Amino acid sequence: MRLTSFTDFGLRALMRIASAPEKAFSSAELADEFGLSRNHLAKILSALAQAGIVTTRRGTGGGATLARPPSDIKLGDVVRVLEFGQPLVECFAASGGDCTISGCCRLKTRLRSAETAFLADLDRSTLADVALPSLAADEPLSGTDRLSPARNVA
Repeated sequence: MRLTSFTDFGLRALMRIASAPEKAFSSAELADEFGLSRNHLAKILSALAQAGIVTTRRGTGGGATLARPPSDIKLGDVVRVLEFGQPLVECFAASGGDCTISGCCRLKTRLRSAETAFLADLDRSTLADVALPSLAADEPLSGTDRLSPARNVA
């Protein structure tokens, strides 16, 4: 199973935010740490805020913070939120997709079962289990620890 980069960076952002729960992280700050556009990070934070996973505040001293303790945020729930509208395979789409074998396909049930098992496994872990090590509140990740697209954190 492959997650979208949207979900990948959403998880990374949450791991970073959980490393300093007293600090509000701006989208610009996180985008710089991850080597992403600020706009892309803002969209991710918006989706997380709409789901009640983070709270955001604009202006001086603003940014994103966790809406609840990291031990209360299941990784499966985060993936469901960020992967919403991204079916595992075309036939899982709300429209049913354009599959020509849907009437006799035996694969769909197995794929649905695998997807359910994948999310159930993630539900056994929380953000607290994968939070990054604590850093000084104003210390960005740098060097080999930088969460750039080229580095696989999982």
